[in-house]
Amino acid sequence: MRILVVGKGGREHALVRALAESPGAPELFCYPGSDAIFRLAKPIEADGLESLVTWMKSNAIDLCVAGEESYLVKGEGLANLCEKQGIPCWGPPKESAQLEASKEFAKEFLVRNGIPTARATATDTLGEALQAIGGEFPTVLKFDGLAAGKGVAVCPDEASALAFLDEVFTQRRFGPGRVLVEQCLTGPEVSVFAAIVDDQYLIFTPARDYKRASDDDLGPNTGGMGAVASRQLVSEEVLEVIEREIVRPTVNGLRQENLPYRGFLYFGLMLTPTGPQVIEYNCRFGDPECQAVMPLVRGDLAGFCLAGAQGQLRSDLIAFSDGWSVCVILASAGYPESSRNGDRISGLDAITDARVYHSGTRIDAAGNWETQGGRVLAVVAGAETREVAVTRAHAAADCVAFDGLQRRRDIGILNF
Repeated sequence: MRILVVGKGGREHALVRALAESPGAPELFCYPGSDAIFRLAKPIEADGLESLVTWMKSNAIDLCVAGEESYLVKGEGLANLCEKQGIPCWGPPKESAQLEASKEFAKEFLVRNGIPTARATATDTLGEALQAIGGEFPTVLKFDGLAAGKGVAVCPDEASALAFLDEVFTQRRFGPGRVLVEQCLTGPEVSVFAAIVDDQYLIFTPARDYKRASDDDLGPNTGGMGAVASRQLVSEEVLEVIEREIVRPTVNGLRQENLPYRGFLYFGLMLTPTGPQVIEYNCRFGDPECQAVMPLVRGDLAGFCLAGAQGQLRSDLIAFSDGWSVCVILASAGYPESSRNGDRISGLDAITDARVYHSGTRIDAAGNWETQGGRVLAVVAGAETREVAVTRAHAAADCVAFDGLQRRRDIGILNF
């Protein structure tokens, strides 16, 4: 089997490694990829989606796996172009990927289908947003489009709301777009992932990520500073409610609204005092949740994704460990406001009891690893118990050093 994975970050590194470990030793390719990914997959040359899909067709690619969300909504859309060429794609078409690309589209979908979610108002200007807030804090502000995980602000007061609204409407940090003013929900968060194939689905191992930059959930929001994954994270009773009130109605809604879906769908949930509610959808695996979840997947992920892209949900091909997986992110100086590149990374060879996924690294002229991005590495360890997995993950992270390294030391500890 010949598989091409689209993306370049830690999530894609985790996907490529899981696919590489599938029986049958699939031949792997990646675009645009990274130096770390290219140790497992072959690079290809393309200058855009159309040339990428043309390359896949001429090189007899059996399966395209969409890792990074932006390609699903660029131009005609990755999955749409694959379909035209008869290439199975594990990832939804552009129309369905609006669940992630537009917070407003997702909110309207949730409301239409009676799926529990926070109240929200769409606004076009800073003044409209302030009027919608109406002096009620805390409030949640969401940029309507894609923002690399940084387009959401939980604002405890007017000053923080004004700062975010200034970024969106005045500085245009994320480009043109509206802002959803949303009711602030309370409770523990959990990420639930489902593999969806038309009207069928399979729920993967739940995870919980840590968005704030610093220990004790302090500091600015980031793309994620770590994650914990386990089947034990959510009780069977709560998972049944999530499936009955959220996952199944979402799948039914996609079918009823003629929104085809074959791929991973991420449900960002808040476990409120009145029950689980949807915070957001992502039309792919989360990052860094993917790095925590993939080591718990057993079996033939490559065969599972190919069958799914062809319209068959083959749940018999994979299984999930009952243990725990803890992911610790090592970020560069300046993150999340900026990132510093070119800092030499040491200590990777000393890690023996954990996996390391590269999110933002490159190999320098001397053959050494150096930083190239905000989130640099994901150090992941597993065990039968959370406590042991936490100890292993943080001990492995202790081995790594580079100038300006940022890291949370309460991943897997806080909120448990």
